Amino acid sequence: MQQLDMFSGLETGNQEREEYLELVKKLNHFAELYYAKDEPEISDYEYDSMNNRLKQLEKDHPDWVVPESPSVRVGWKAEKGILVKHNVPMLSLQDVFSKEEVYEFVESMCKEFGDEAEFLVETKIDGLSMALRYEEGDLKLAVTRGDGITEGEDVTMNARQIPDVVKQMKEPVPYIEIRGEVYMTRKAFENVNSKAEEEGKKTFANPRNCAAGTLRQTDTRITKERGLSLFIFNIQETRGVTFNTHLEGYEYLKRNGVKVIENCYKCRTADEVWDAITRIGEMRDELEYDIDGAVVKLNNLSERNKLGNTIKFPRWAIAYKYPPEEKETRLLDVEVNTGRTGRVTPVAVFEPIRLCGTMVSRATLHNQDFIDQLGLGLGDTILVYKSGEIIPKIKDVVKAKRPQDWQPYKMPDMCPVCGHKLVRDEGGVDLKCVNLTCPGTLVNRVVNFVSRDCMDIKGFGTEYIRKLTEEKYIRDIADVFELKDRRNELIEEKLLGLERNTDKLLAAIEDARINTPADKVLAGLGIPGVGKATAKELIRTFGSIDAVSEADKESLSAVQDIGEISAEGIFNFFHDEGNKILISRLKALGLNFAKEESEVQGSALAGLTFCITGTLEGMSRSEAEALIESNGGKPVSSVSKKTSYLLMGADAGSKERKARELGVPIIGLDELKEMIAKG
Repeated sequence: MQQLDMFSGLETGNQEREEYLELVKKLNHFAELYYAKDEPEISDYEYDSMNNRLKQLEKDHPDWVVPESPSVRVGWKAEKGILVKHNVPMLSLQDVFSKEEVYEFVESMCKEFGDEAEFLVETKIDGLSMALRYEEGDLKLAVTRGDGITEGEDVTMNARQIPDVVKQMKEPVPYIEIRGEVYMTRKAFENVNSKAEEEGKKTFANPRNCAAGTLRQTDTRITKERGLSLFIFNIQETRGVTFNTHLEGYEYLKRNGVKVIENCYKCRTADEVWDAITRIGEMRDELEYDIDGAVVKLNNLSERNKLGNTIKFPRWAIAYKYPPEEKETRLLDVEVNTGRTGRVTPVAVFEPIRLCGTMVSRATLHNQDFIDQLGLGLGDTILVYKSGEIIPKIKDVVKAKRPQDWQPYKMPDMCPVCGHKLVRDEGGVDLKCVNLTCPGTLVNRVVNFVSRDCMDIKGFGTEYIRKLTEEKYIRDIADVFELKDRRNELIEEKLLGLERNTDKLLAAIEDARINTPADKVLAGLGIPGVGKATAKELIRTFGSIDAVSEADKESLSAVQDIGEISAEGIFNFFHDEGNKILISRLKALGLNFAKEESEVQGSALAGLTFCITGTLEGMSRSEAEALIESNGGKPVSSVSKKTSYLLMGADAGSKERKARELGVPIIGLDELKEMIAKG
């Protein structure tokens, strides 16, 4: 029994280790989307929950901590524009989520400094951090947080377009650097999104993303037009002037016309601090901008200097993060929409409620599985929340308030746009419309079809495709190759620009029709689960698109990396009457449906799989993949126990660590070429 318990403990430890590594990977992915691309996939609350679990695992197992862990990273490496070295680190704050943690912080400060300890509680603006440097009163430089330690991006020209940014101090000193938060009021954000919708452009998810994207783009006219705002919350460094307290610094800044954080409360005790946090939380709806917490910090600057910082946080401040705001409302209807990818999404329509300062009446229900987990039906009372983002989410159903005639909601099995029968996506979670002529998916299908991994028609952008579909020049992907027959009309209506540009694009389309290999044509059809790699494997196995279309489910599922669900999806796709007609048209138009025998030059790498990471010297990744394939090998996107080799170049990432953990051999480009030469 003792031996069994020992092995059970080992298994639990291994599971937690895997969980930890997966959390590092996911949190870095979400952080990159948030900091570098301004396209968050999850809410702040969801991110914080995952991050707290990671911190707990690291606390329990300090020997597990890896260099790429979010716990040792402040921001995200700046990659755009001109990079600027930080004079003073732009650190983040230690997040806390409970009253107990707030009291613990305040009491530790009081223990350190006694009755002299004085605290400030301020609103924590949900925006983008920026530092401003002034010399002799003149604004010289504005820089983003970047990685928080080493460098950020120079955004001086855009900063000068923000009305709240003071260009000249009234009481100049030799040098002062101040730090603040760039944000958008809810009104300014609504105006930007309304204009984007009118122009058919992509809208922003929330004000923070819009502010970040605006500050870091290159056209200063856009920055001025969008109406960014700024609050200053700290003095980073000074020469020629000194302050004893944070509030003294604020008074100096206000005399110079600088807008500092509103709603700043001076406190002495933990009870007073908590009361201030509660007061700020209660005013969230009344503020004209989003906040994601309240900051608690020491007022005395000498006390701050004594405590100093950790590698990531100042020891003299914390940020209390408010729990998601939740409210009950009644579900009125469920709308089902077909998106551009063919995915059919149910959307809850409920009685309007006010959350985080905005009225909301809709929230995504994701898919039927999510609806079943909630146990949702029309007329239900639902609990809706929003955590630092514009898009609300449904948390739960209040079953005690369920109507007597309640029925569970079931999504339709037909596309709401074209009436085509829906199919389960790979993995069995989402429903998709696979009708290649469905108006709801047409633009995105054509975008995919002409993309680099498919037909690779250069210059054929989304705006052109949108225009051509709106004007009925394109009703399905086959129509792309018949545009040449309407050349004069296209030139007359300037749908593709002037004559020269029109002819250039039509020539690119013709070149793609003649020269695109069969696997890329297959990838362009938009079959669920059939991307670039799977399409190559299908053509390699069956030899042609015709043979793939005639294969049975058993033969398809025997292909490497294709499971039963994917096989069924491919089989159903090719046996749909509408798809059959379209594929016949593509074949009649002369697209390549069979592989060229010359594609494989040798078999030196037959049966071997290669994952590529880092920058290869003298060869692009796509060229390396082509070299591997032409010698019988198979490129794969991730490292697993089944991977034969990791082909590694400079600046390799986490794949190197995983390969070493799994014992996968690591080779360079020269070694790959030797393997091919030895054949």
